[in-house]
Amino acid sequence: MSFIVEDKGGEFERCPPGMHLARCYRIIDLGTQKKEFLGVAKLLHQITVYWEIHGTGDDGQPLKMKDGRPFGAFQNYTLSWSSKANLRIDLQSWRGKPFTEEEMRRFDLKTVLGAWCMLNLIESKGNDGKTYINVKGVTPVPAMIKQSGMPEPVNKLEIFQLDKPDMAMFETFHEKLKGKIMQSPEWQKLQGKTPAPTPAPAKLAFDEDDLSDIPF
Repeated sequence: MSFIVEDKGGEFERCPPGMHLARCYRIIDLGTQKKEFLGVAKLLHQITVYWEIHGTGDDGQPLKMKDGRPFGAFQNYTLSWSSKANLRIDLQSWRGKPFTEEEMRRFDLKTVLGAWCMLNLIESKGNDGKTYINVKGVTPVPAMIKQSGMPEPVNKLEIFQLDKPDMAMFETFHEKLKGKIMQSPEWQKLQGKTPAPTPAPAKLAFDEDDLSDIPF
């Protein structure tokens, strides 16, 4: 398994909404998290996918943060291949065609690292009254954009897996992100603690010794 999540709170520069060229550069495994919907609690294996934005503003200038770095966007997903799962819906939209049953049996999420897409970002208000920029669509890059040449990547490709965590990478995470990962039963097991029983999460292929040769 592998994947990322980060706190949405605090002061940070938000990317302007719109359809932007983007590149996936990071995936983090959050482990099993307790989620509530309509008063019903569920235990779900969660991941977060990160993108760097390479769009342009209304003035035609590249979108950059004040320090010159590209803006970022991320989306939380439940690790599921259900036909209604947002992960499956967005991946299929991203690649431009549905997965076959064979592809779903062996698809390796690491293949999306470094992949380019068009990311639709919209502005919305959360239950806390704050304004957020959320991912509301992932689609393929049009041929016209590809032919004109892709931008130079900025961020290194990273993946955090709870079955073999990179602790140096973990130490770079925001404290709230660390806390979220640390409350998962998968993390507790790593620490030699006995976690509360949880249902077996849906699994996607993630075998280091068998990298999928199926194009994303």
